[in-house]
Amino acid sequence: MFCMKSTLLNRSIQARTFLSPRFKFSTVATTNGVKMESTASKSKEKVGMSSEEKFIFDTNGYLVVKGVLSPGEVKSANAAIDAHSHLFKERTGKLRNTVEGTPLGGDGRTGRSDVGGFLEWQPPHRDVFRSILAHPALIPYIHELCGEGYRLDHSPLIFTQRQGSEGFSLHGGPVNAQGQWDPILQYQCQQGRLYTNLLAVSVQLTDINPGDGGFCIVKGSHKAAFPTPPEMINGLAHTEHVYQPTTSAGDVVIFTEASVHGTLPWTSSEERRIALFRFAPATCGYGRAYYPQWPEKTYEGITEEQRAVLEPPYGNRLDRPKVDADNSVQIQKRTEFKKGFDKEVFGTEYF
Repeated sequence: MFCMKSTLLNRSIQARTFLSPRFKFSTVATTNGVKMESTASKSKEKVGMSSEEKFIFDTNGYLVVKGVLSPGEVKSANAAIDAHSHLFKERTGKLRNTVEGTPLGGDGRTGRSDVGGFLEWQPPHRDVFRSILAHPALIPYIHELCGEGYRLDHSPLIFTQRQGSEGFSLHGGPVNAQGQWDPILQYQCQQGRLYTNLLAVSVQLTDINPGDGGFCIVKGSHKAAFPTPPEMINGLAHTEHVYQPTTSAGDVVIFTEASVHGTLPWTSSEERRIALFRFAPATCGYGRAYYPQWPEKTYEGITEEQRAVLEPPYGNRLDRPKVDADNSVQIQKRTEFKKGFDKEVFGTEYF
């Protein structure tokens, strides 16, 4: 079994760092570290990640953003899932995410259940999920880690785990199984600026308590120089280095896909539910669901801000609409005479 005990220091750091951008907090000293208490007042607009958040993300490869969704929004999201429960597909047989007989395999029968296409659901069921594309509480983090002009990369996914459900063998990391540098999954910090070319944004729709299972990560593995040992990938060794964050419904876990991460078998009698989004910098592309465009229904009733995030990969200076920190859409215009010249040379307005 994986060791899920965290030290008092870990709890203290998590409490002091993973703050909701929606509220001000006051600190109250306790014997176990620092306690957070909401003052129930709106904070000023958050601009960028704090130096403390940057330290935590740069050190660990992930961050928990507290209280992004309100209880009402969480309730709406779960109601939408209930209304579409018949669409979920359980991963069985060759689709299972673990090796048979390993500790991550759960009860050996129950698989994770997945559904996509929820950005296309009819309102109001799609609304809370669409809000994640350009959510005011998340834009500062995505800007910091992917840059302005960030884009949705993969098709978003909702998945659930019932009690006994298998986990997911460890995967990701900046080097592949042969120990070679993997240009697709990278993280770096240059001149105080964080950067990743694939960012996961995992919206928690149920509480995750210590020992429940669910998302797990090898802290600091986004800077690894060697491949993950096979025994560790399958939960057979070094489990003390695999950490399961505890989260509340409405929290969002953001992590670089350059981190070695996975999923622990689900032990709770309460079903686990998350909505997983992946974002990338303006010029990066891993998935290809966007090509030649996202499904037509994705665009029905969408806001200008959300639509900007659905753009394919290309540079910001080529008339790319991008979501600004104040949730407005800005376009860095390419001059008409340059577009005219490109059309003469290439037959198109853009090179």
